[in-house]
Amino acid sequence: MFWKAVCLAICLLLGMALGGRRMTKLADKKLCADEECSHPISIAVALSDYTPPDCRFIPIRQGQTLYIFSKLKGRGRLFWQGSVQGDYYGEQAARLGYFPSTIVQEEHYLMPGKVEVSTDEWDFTCH
Repeated sequence: MFWKAVCLAICLLLGMALGGRRMTKLADKKLCADEECSHPISIAVALSDYTPPDCRFIPIRQGQTLYIFSKLKGRGRLFWQGSVQGDYYGEQAARLGYFPSTIVQEEHYLMPGKVEVSTDEWDFTCH
């Protein structure tokens, strides 16, 4: 019995260490400025607060500036991926995550988001 408990504990720890919890994919494709989705497409301002339902999404406060890195296609087209800038995170680095496109207004277009990229499993993993 002891060894079964030890084995179960090791398996659980390895699972947590090797990756997070997979979440349902929001979309199979996204539009980016480049193939790595490393350059922002645009800069937007939050029109309202947003409280995320899970770790794939980021919390947003009205008036915050966001850098948009990708826009989901197909069934997830209402969600964009970006980074919130401002004092919300204090000393922490800004997080990259999803949010509804309806709560932001794009203000500056930086690069065209015309490169279609397949989403990966890590796009929708909670750590």
